[in-house]
Amino acid sequence: MPFITKKLHSPIRQTAISFLMSELGLSRSECQRLIARGRLTQNSIVMDDQFGYIEGDIEFICFEALSRGFKPMFVTNDFAIFDKPSGLSVHPHSRRSPYTLNDEIKYQFGDHANATHRIDQETSGLVLVSRNKTSETVLKKLFSSRAITKRYLAMVKGHIEHDLDIREPLFRIDHPNLLISMVVKVDPKGKPAHTLIKPIRYFPEHDMTLVEASPLTGRTHQIRVHLFHVKHPIIGDPVYGPSEEDVIRFINKELSEEERLRIGSSTRLLLHAHSLEFTYEEEHYHIVSEKDFVAECFEAMELIPPL
Repeated sequence: MPFITKKLHSPIRQTAISFLMSELGLSRSECQRLIARGRLTQNSIVMDDQFGYIEGDIEFICFEALSRGFKPMFVTNDFAIFDKPSGLSVHPHSRRSPYTLNDEIKYQFGDHANATHRIDQETSGLVLVSRNKTSETVLKKLFSSRAITKRYLAMVKGHIEHDLDIREPLFRIDHPNLLISMVVKVDPKGKPAHTLIKPIRYFPEHDMTLVEASPLTGRTHQIRVHLFHVKHPIIGDPVYGPSEEDVIRFINKELSEEERLRIGSSTRLLLHAHSLEFTYEEEHYHIVSEKDFVAECFEAMELIPPL
């Protein structure tokens, strides 16, 4: 597990922030954030007062990166790009989360390196990582101002013959199950969302189409929901398409690969972050994934790949 508990000792009464800054080399803001998250305990009691005092033995839960040797495909002095496999989360979901891409980011580039955006765990492809706080600010501003062009590949059900221009507002579903509330739907009450879909290749023997998807806005599950809305759901999508019972079983990690294949025709979501294009410090970058996405699709569907 990347989260470990460090046993520390404060020989004098002092503020928790001062102690953590000197003992662990953290900044004041980092100390405040971690204390607020309940990472510090004394006598088995969580300290949630950011300006509280400590003395004696304490315990501090911290993230310790564990590398598996997964290297970025592109590196500069200020940022790096990883070509993430499907199934690997970008960030840990909780303290019990196993290895994530964040392990490699911190292990290889230090505590100030961070992913500047997210893609879903089952989505494969490019993740842009800042190597320092300055580049993180710049890159996140580029994302928020839509100055970074993202293009995805997806294998979808049915035959898409022409380009699609989908402009449908997206809204989080209000559901008593908090996990299901992460699901999104097209709804007039939602936020504006705009996706361009371009068909690349139709596979008539399987009645499916490889498409390029360009999200012009950055809503949660945008490409997945928009394609589901136009009756061309992404193959293997475990949330948009299956019954609510199967969605709940997927969220609770109760579905086997065999069941995923039977229910959704694939053992994974067939969505891939294929390219990133942007200008950084007056230099233009156009990075394209090196993965053979079509081959990965056919493998996940347990089909013979095309010639």
